[in-house]
Amino acid sequence: MKSRNSQRMKLIHHTNGKSLEEINGTIEVPKDSKFFKTLLAYSGPGALVAVGYMDPGNWSTSITGGQNFQYLLISVILMSSLIAMLLQYMSAKLGIVSQMDLAQAIRARTSKALGIILWILTELAIMATDIAEVIGAAIALYLLFNIPLVLAVFITVLDVFLLLLLTKIGFRKIEALVVCLILVILAVFVYQVALSNPDWKGIIEGFVPNQRTFSTHPEIAGMTPLTGALGIIGATVMPHNLYLHSSISQSRKINHKDKADIARAVRFSTWDSNIQLTLAFVVNSLLLIMGVAVFKTGVIKDPSFFGLYDALSNPTVLSNGVLAEVAKTGALSTLFAVALLASGQNSTITGTLTGQVIMEGFIHMRMPIWARRLLTRLLSVIPVLICVSMTKGYSLQAQHEMINNLMNDSQVFLAFALPFSIIPLLMLTNSKNEMGSFKNNWVVQSLGWLSVVALTYLNLIGLPSQIKVFFPENWSSFAEVIAILLIILVLALLAWTIVELYHGNKKILLVNNESK
Repeated sequence: MKSRNSQRMKLIHHTNGKSLEEINGTIEVPKDSKFFKTLLAYSGPGALVAVGYMDPGNWSTSITGGQNFQYLLISVILMSSLIAMLLQYMSAKLGIVSQMDLAQAIRARTSKALGIILWILTELAIMATDIAEVIGAAIALYLLFNIPLVLAVFITVLDVFLLLLLTKIGFRKIEALVVCLILVILAVFVYQVALSNPDWKGIIEGFVPNQRTFSTHPEIAGMTPLTGALGIIGATVMPHNLYLHSSISQSRKINHKDKADIARAVRFSTWDSNIQLTLAFVVNSLLLIMGVAVFKTGVIKDPSFFGLYDALSNPTVLSNGVLAEVAKTGALSTLFAVALLASGQNSTITGTLTGQVIMEGFIHMRMPIWARRLLTRLLSVIPVLICVSMTKGYSLQAQHEMINNLMNDSQVFLAFALPFSIIPLLMLTNSKNEMGSFKNNWVVQSLGWLSVVALTYLNLIGLPSQIKVFFPENWSSFAEVIAILLIILVLALLAWTIVELYHGNKKILLVNNESK
């Protein structure tokens, strides 16, 4: 008893147990009930995952993509969503079948040194998404309640107390809250787009990709179709969702000695995930449609959240009379800010859970959830505060652009981290040693490798343009050299990861055969 109490007193302690042990296998599910009752019991983890596909980082890329290129890039949202469904299916299946999350499965097959490097890389990706959440939530507080931006940034730190409260009421209620917030976001954008009376024929045609989708011409407001597409892909498929889903998919109580029970869990978890990701796809599509149909072409000079909020309250920039009349009441802009706040809070919950998953999985260290949240949020707040303080003497639009650029530029870490989650995920779920009869069939393997190679390639070719924004214009040659070196470093680290995973898998297979 004394040793257990002393362990609780420590802020950080060693752990090597089940993934998110406090919720693992705690939720009862019916065995012989009707389809919809069983689906309801399994519903929830998909909503927490879907949050990452509609966080504040997605908003700017989708809306400005619509503003600049009409419905051309909506096909990229569709392709990204289908790839996300495939990856999240594999992630949930890995957790249910192997009883390990993705971080644990990778660490079991790799060295301690590589585990630490991958942990740091994934932590940076989580912090990058957290910066977008800080900015989104702080701007929403500023717009709704006129709270000074610096103070609003500090207020976002206090969401740790909300998280503490949620952990006390149970994981099922957290899932329900997240679903409610998703529905709020969905309702806001359905309402705004419905009022705009968009060109549905143009939307349907936009879902079919063509040679212009990934073209480098034309360039509008510094964006080409290619950079717009890369921005949407980078903001949509995020590495931390794969770690999270492989963990929270284990929250349902399953008999792992019964193959039929495992198969049922995989099937209903896939239904849950696909339904929620379809909602995320609808939200992202509505954001792009909003960029096209709500505003007059080319009127949005400030693509930041501030600029979009102002535009939604300015009748002269809106596309039709009905929207203009509603805008006069302030309803459109207020609803936009409410949806932004809901999105930020949703991402707060999932980001903290993911941080706990990767810390425990990669380095076998655990800290209280409130401390974990406080540390991540404080680290994310620092660059936002620096950006706000540096732009005090600038014009209002320049301040808004700097803050918006910080949010977009922080996403560069996602490009680094994504290959180190999607390639191991595919290798693990393709392995009969790991998955047994639940390993990916040849169709899923083929689609998986196609998606993984395409995502890795697009992320790496997009790196040079992302790196250049960190340097002055006259340093562009130096920035290109840095980008090339980083790409070589990423490929070398990726090769190291693949080799260790391959040899680690063979060692586990040998041990399993000897034990038989």
